Amino acid sequence: MIRRSSAKKVARPLLIGALALLIPAAIAGCEAGFDAPTLEYHQASGGAHVVVNGITVSNLFVLGAPVGSALPPGSSASVFLSLFNGGSNSDSLVSVSAPGAASSGQVSGGTVSLPANSEVNLTGPQPSVVLNGLTSSLSGGQDIPVTLDFSHAGSVTVQVPVQPQSFYYSTYSAAPTPAPTSPSATPTPSPTPTPTATKTPAKKSTAKPSATPTT
Repeated sequence: MIRRSSAKKVARPLLIGALALLIPAAIAGCEAGFDAPTLEYHQASGGAHVVVNGITVSNLFVLGAPVGSALPPGSSASVFLSLFNGGSNSDSLVSVSAPGAASSGQVSGGTVSLPANSEVNLTGPQPSVVLNGLTSSLSGGQDIPVTLDFSHAGSVTVQVPVQPQSFYYSTYSAAPTPAPTSPSATPTPSPTPTPTATKTPAKKSTAKPSATPTT
């Protein structure tokens, strides 16, 4: 009797431990069968996030040069972001700038329409927003201030990370290099011809007949 009781006491913890190992495995198998999103790989958001008057800006980042290099001063940089208008009225992104980091910003098409309760992705791989005339070299790991201007929501400035054009971001396109503007040639005025002097023909003197003496 004593031996059977001891065996039961030993077997019970082993059984409980085995069940504890089997239950998580069974649950994981069920999740995998239903394509559970927690088992899928998602790229982590590497950009800035901000909300301004009903407009949600997410995954906002500037694309830099590949790892180990930098965008030189005077060049351009691509900007990528997602926008969601959670309001009941339409809005639009009218301009993007980077005070102190770039001389100007360019939005493809001039503006980006944001219908009410809609999402607009400017996530590439081709850039819809470009910063021109970088004031200094730009490399991955830096942060620069970027200002977004909306027609109704107003403007917001946020520190935006610079992501190197490597690994996950290697498929994103760099900003196009602006074509150099050649100075227009100043037309050389053609010399004004000097008018030639016109010779005035000499007048022929007409000899008057002498008076006939009267006899």
